Amino acid sequence: MSVPFDPRDPLAVDSLLSAEEIDIRDTVRSFCAENITPHVAEWFERGELPGVRDLAREMGKLGLLGMHLQGYGCAGTSAVAYGLACLELEACDSGIRSLVSVQGSLAMYAIWRWGSEEQKRQWLPRMAAGEAIGCFGLTEPDHGSDPGSMRTSARRDGTDWVLNGRKMWITNGSVADVAVVWARAEDGVRGFVVPTSAPGFSAPLMHRKMSLRASVTSELVLDDVRLPADAALPDGTGLKAPLSCLNEARYGIVWGAVGAGRSALETAVDYAGTRVQFGRPIAGFQLTQAKLADMALEIHKALLLALHLGRLKDAGRLRPEQVSFGKLNNVREALDVCRTARTILGANGISLEYPVIRHMNNLESVLTYEGTAEMHALVIGQALTGIPAFR
Repeated sequence: MSVPFDPRDPLAVDSLLSAEEIDIRDTVRSFCAENITPHVAEWFERGELPGVRDLAREMGKLGLLGMHLQGYGCAGTSAVAYGLACLELEACDSGIRSLVSVQGSLAMYAIWRWGSEEQKRQWLPRMAAGEAIGCFGLTEPDHGSDPGSMRTSARRDGTDWVLNGRKMWITNGSVADVAVVWARAEDGVRGFVVPTSAPGFSAPLMHRKMSLRASVTSELVLDDVRLPADAALPDGTGLKAPLSCLNEARYGIVWGAVGAGRSALETAVDYAGTRVQFGRPIAGFQLTQAKLADMALEIHKALLLALHLGRLKDAGRLRPEQVSFGKLNNVREALDVCRTARTILGANGISLEYPVIRHMNNLESVLTYEGTAEMHALVIGQALTGIPAFR
């Protein structure tokens, strides 16, 4: 064969990508290598993401924020290009990818898809540039997988809306300039564009996390937050609106999980080649090679699945059930790859000198957010049988 085997691309997936997609991927990879990877282990250890506003502006200059959206200062890239960017961001750290996902696929997408023209013009250009940061308030302390039971309320007072309630586990909350908040009104669930400067709004940081530590995670507190009538998303009524946003974010996770797994796999391959035991590199032992082979199989199958779903999305044919296939498989397999990589690194596998334990801890959160593994299994189960088993 004239084409050499590439251990980093064993299935020649690069041959399935366009020149533009490869260029975008490589640009994001270089940006992360220069600006984030040298510092992210320290940020994780300290449990903070310093300089998040400067980082958002740099990402805005690259066109990463809301990059798959059209107009209003957004880059308008393909879904596959966006997925490749998510892969490279999460190969750096899940918290960094979460910053971009929440900004673009949740907060910006909600305004872009369900907002008024005035709301779009007011917020999207600034958010695309990283000059304004957004967050997305759906999950509550007592209602995660069942958002239809939310307690956050929106009541009319004259022409105004008054919001009361709590949201939990909100990425970007404490640094956000705008929050897209979902609340229960008399006519059902509604979305609202809430400036975080509004009286009665606060977003205390959540501490003591052992996962996604290089990420801003907050509680949203709404105590009689008064908003004008035009703060409501005019088309964002019913659960279909927030669930459509979650589906956008889940799509990015399908790709992002591959990045975390790839980083763990590459670390394990490199480590096994230099770690000498019993007079030879441990890469030369059969058990280690079996682990590496299985890890490579799962990561590159996951990459092919992500690419297939991306092509379906670009063709306008991607269904939510198919996104559930991707999230359930890719996050679960990436987490297993990280755990296996940890065994290859031995005691060094728990050290932040290597990225494996950081990815492993982060993926424990990714397994849960934007739909738990159990919920995605039930989505697929319903699609296969026609019988809902959620209640």
